Amino acid sequence: MGHKRVYLDYNATTPLHPEVRKEMAAAMEMFGNPSSMHSYGREARANVEHARKTVAEFLGAHEDELVFVGSGSEANNTVLSLFACASNLCIPGFKGRQGIITTKIEHPCVLETSQCLKHRGSQVKLLDVDRYGRIDMDQLKEYLDDHIGLVSVMMANNEIGTIQDIREISRLAHEHGALMHTDAVQAVGKMPIDVNELGVDFLTMSAHKIYGPKGIGALYVRKGTPYCPFIRGGHQEKGRRAGTENTLGILGLARAVEMRREEMDEEARRLGEMKQVLRDGIAARIDDVEFNGHPELSMPNTLNVSFPGAEGEAILLYLDLEGIAVSTGSACASGSLDPSHVLLATGSSAERAHGSIRISMGRDTTMDEIRYVLDVLPNVIAKIRNMSTAYVKGGEHAAAE
Repeated sequence: MGHKRVYLDYNATTPLHPEVRKEMAAAMEMFGNPSSMHSYGREARANVEHARKTVAEFLGAHEDELVFVGSGSEANNTVLSLFACASNLCIPGFKGRQGIITTKIEHPCVLETSQCLKHRGSQVKLLDVDRYGRIDMDQLKEYLDDHIGLVSVMMANNEIGTIQDIREISRLAHEHGALMHTDAVQAVGKMPIDVNELGVDFLTMSAHKIYGPKGIGALYVRKGTPYCPFIRGGHQEKGRRAGTENTLGILGLARAVEMRREEMDEEARRLGEMKQVLRDGIAARIDDVEFNGHPELSMPNTLNVSFPGAEGEAILLYLDLEGIAVSTGSACASGSLDPSHVLLATGSSAERAHGSIRISMGRDTTMDEIRYVLDVLPNVIAKIRNMSTAYVKGGEHAAAE
């Protein structure tokens, strides 16, 4: 085991911010059910509503437009499942508009739910992306018609960091009478976001990507937007999401948002500098590498790199032996041996996709840690490539003769 421990998988999850930990510890004695009318319940309710206002204001929204949910995946499922209701006429004005447009590089919770809805009769169209992961706007215009009820496009990709033009996508969706949703789980807290400037009808966020607790997220629903509960059985969240509120999680989310407001801009600048040092260092020290994602329109904390001749899983394990934690892609798909669907969608070969790792930095990442990675990584790649019987420098894997 190496002498250092370096965590570079912040896109998978983040450690609790010290201030969030303090907030949640102080609130642990507040056990009342927010739906109860007695003083214990009223205390919990007041804190939940204050937290709602805090999170909503961070997004440029009104507090009544925010629904607390259990995760980003739940929020995404909630939005997409509206159009199962639309096909059954549960949403007034959306008869015949159960079609959905999304992209080939969305999070699995969007892609798998879309396929489920397709089997239930909804029309689903998947947008292509270019080599950098940006969607084809002309294709979006072609796909938009009177049958489309929803356009759902991720704001910042979790694997390659590429950022989409959500404002323009929203404009096009609304021109054709469709609603607009963005999965902003990887973007909220890393870049300024105002739902009114973006023009979205729905926006998804998750606490554990911004140094808050796991098990809590939020869904923005623009006032007046058609809505149908995904989880039924109670009056909580004004009838929009049944189940006793996760008071501790909600307060932790609100405190995480407050800290993002203070730290986000400086952190983005600092991480952008470290990303450039890391990118330049890898390019200078390791032959035959390819960087994935847009070179400019991408998150400052995310770097995805392909190393032909080296399997991503092997790179991950060798780095882990040196105390360095990275990822081969989405944490939700880490149990799969299939190549990244995101990289395949950008035109990457299966071999190149298999040889890729994602390095994602955060508030605790230091320049010393980046230098340590640059010291360790070249030897790891060389070791793996030397064991390969199929690696050909400067080209794709060649079949062994």
